[in-house]
This record gives sequence, structure tokens and C-alpha cells, in this order.
Amino acid sequence: MKRVRLLWCLAVGLLWFPLETAAQVRTDSVAGGLTLEQCLAFALANRPVVQQAQLDERIGEREIRASLAGWLPQLNAQYNLQHYLKMPITLFPNDAGVPTPRTIGVANTSNVLLQANQTLYSNDVLQASRAARFVRLQDDQNTINTKINTVVTVSKAFYDVLLTQEQLRILNEAITRQEKQLQDAKAQYEQGLVDKTDFQRASITLGNILSDRKRALESVRFKHTYLKELMGLAPEKPLKLAFNPSQMEGNISVDTTQNITFANRIEYQQLQTQKQLQNLNINYFRWGFLPTVSAFANYNLVYQNNQFNELFNQSYPNSLAGLSVALPIFQGTRRIQNLRRAQLLDQRLDLDMLDLRNRITSEYDQALANYKSDLTEWQTTKNNVALAEDVYRIIKLQYNEGIKTYLDLITAETDLRVTQLNYFNALYRVLASKLDVQRAQGAIRVD
Repeated sequence: MKRVRLLWCLAVGLLWFPLETAAQVRTDSVAGGLTLEQCLAFALANRPVVQQAQLDERIGEREIRASLAGWLPQLNAQYNLQHYLKMPITLFPNDAGVPTPRTIGVANTSNVLLQANQTLYSNDVLQASRAARFVRLQDDQNTINTKINTVVTVSKAFYDVLLTQEQLRILNEAITRQEKQLQDAKAQYEQGLVDKTDFQRASITLGNILSDRKRALESVRFKHTYLKELMGLAPEKPLKLAFNPSQMEGNISVDTTQNITFANRIEYQQLQTQKQLQNLNINYFRWGFLPTVSAFANYNLVYQNNQFNELFNQSYPNSLAGLSVALPIFQGTRRIQNLRRAQLLDQRLDLDMLDLRNRITSEYDQALANYKSDLTEWQTTKNNVALAEDVYRIIKLQYNEGIKTYLDLITAETDLRVTQLNYFNALYRVLASKLDVQRAQGAIRVD
């Protein structure tokens, strides 16, 4: 029995530990280092514009249900209470044929009316039923479009923050090297081995690098805040990013041989949905001459008496049921004008789709051209970094041996720093242009 209890406690503990750990990861994941995938997942769940689009879907669903409620029975109640201050007079002929005034009715009247109505056919309600599926699809496509924009903007902002952080790292390394060189130049100047120009050049170079680092520090603060805004993260919350440069380099490739498929673009899908809705509108106005048919039933409970205090002593109920047919005969050409307008809007949608295809083609060609040129630049700067590091290492050794001048060393150090910065700039551009290519291809999926 003790062994069974021990095994049971162990099993419960093992089940509880993953749940507790998962909850802790979800709670503390923002404070820790976030990868790009985690940033995108957080943004898709917390960004206000995404939540607004999802809320618009729920609002649209309620509007659809409100429109479809016309198929359900409608029940109304009405109560009236009236008192004649002066009784109405009606003329009745007497035996001689002379009109004689007489009072008709009672002074006090009250009635309760219950009315039930069931729509059998209505062009308006039928239109709502046919359009419900496309309205839901339109709202869903709007959410998908918002999510795609979120993926692109958050990814670019993520890369931009990492780029600036890498720039800071390079500048810090350059400052460390330059401070060492400044100390060496100062020591050589104090010993009379060199003139003061080497020391002055080192001071100028160090001041420029410090200024660049200050600019990068201010920039990275703003870029962090901007990324938080895109993610839907509160400004006071900490945000630390985690990335692997090798993994980023491995994610720069994209299929450039893929042909454009317009149907993959969410914008084109939205226009197709609008066109389907417009076709329904054309049919709605085309069949607008059909009647509205409904069945109804009334129950009327009437109270009448000349004495108000005895009004509700006796009731005189009545009820009826019937069929109502409302036929629009002439509406001043309103239906014809609405039909022509709907047909013109359909033609305009055709032109919108043609214009969108042209813009997608141009956008894809531009994105592809930018990607290819950025990829070539990245590959070039990657090779240049290795060469610049080797050149700096050799010139540094030669300077220490007195073979090269201090100006050569500063030039080599500047070339190394600029080459390293150019490399990360090129890496950011190629990653950003890859996103543009994928977006132009309609290859970004958020489902």
C-alpha cells in the first residue's frame, strides 16, 4: 500500500511539473530572450490591430445573425388606453329619412394586441442568407491580411534591433582597440619615439567611434520601443532578444524561380470575395420586383365601458390569421438605378483586379531585384570582413615592428570597422528583402 501511494504521488508530481513549468515559461518568456518566432507568436496574440481584426470578425458574426433573424417568427405586443373627452357623433337617418345625430361608442377603451408574423419570402432576408458566407470570409481575410502585415513589420523591426546591437558590439570592440592604440601612441610620444600626430590621430579616431556608439545607443532604445509597440508589449516591460547569427545567415535563401500566383495574395482574395458579394447585390436588385410574403396571426383583447372604474370588468376579445403579400409596383425607377449602379461597381472591381495584378507583378519584380542585389552585396561584404581582419592583423604586426606607419594602422582599423558594419547592414537588407519577396509571392502563412 505504501508503494502504491508513493507511485501515485510520483505520477501526480510528474504531471504537475510540466504544467507548472509551461505556465512559468508563458509568464516569464517576455522577460527572457525571445527568438523571432516567439516575438511573432506574441505579436499575433497581443498586438492591438490583430485583436481589433479578430473583434471585427465577432462583430461581423453578430451582424450576420441579426440579419438572419428575419427568418425567425416575430412577436410583438401593443397596449392602448384611450378616453374620449367628447364622444364622436354619427348621423343616422330616421324613419322619415332625415339624418339624426347619435353618439356611437363608449367613453373608455383599452386593448392589448399580440401579433405574430412569420416571413415566408423576402428579398432582403434572402440576400442576407446568401451573403453570410462571403461576409464571414471577408472578415477572416481581413484578419489574415492584418496578421501578414504584422509578421512582416515585426520581423523587420526584430532584424533592425539585432543589427543595431551588432553595431554596438563592433563599436565597443573598436573602442577597446582604439583605447589600446591611444595608450601606445601616448607612451611612444612621451618617450620621444614618435611625434604628437600619432597621438592626436588616435584621439580623433576614438572620439569619432565614441560618437558613433552614442548614436547607436540612442537608436537601439527607440528601436526596442518600436518593436514593443508592434508586438503589443507594454513599454515598461523588459524585452531581451535571442538570436543565432549563423541561423540567420542560413535563413536568407528564398526560391526565386517561383512564378507569381495571384490567387496566393490575400489582397487578390479579398477582391474576389468583394466581387462575389457584388454579384449577389446585382441579383438582389434584379429580383427586387418579387413580393414579400408573410403569414400573421393577431389576438386582440378589448375592454370598453363608459365608467372608467368598471373598464376592466369585461373583455371583448377577437383574433385573426392571414397571409400578407406586399408587391412593389412602381418605385420611381429606384430599383433600375440601383441595379445599374451595382453593375457599374462590378465593372470597377474588374478594373481593380486588373490593376492589382499589375501592381503585384511590379512589386514582385522590384522585390526580387532588391533581393538579388542585396544577396550579392551580403556575399561580397562577408568575404571583405575576412580580408579586412587579415589586413588589420598583418598591419598591426608590421606597425609593432616599425614597418608600417600609424596612419596605415588607423586606415586598416577603420576599414575593418566599416566592413563589419557594412556586413550587418547587408545582412539586414537581404533578410528584409527576402520578406518582401515572400510577401509578393503570397508565401507568408499565418493560418
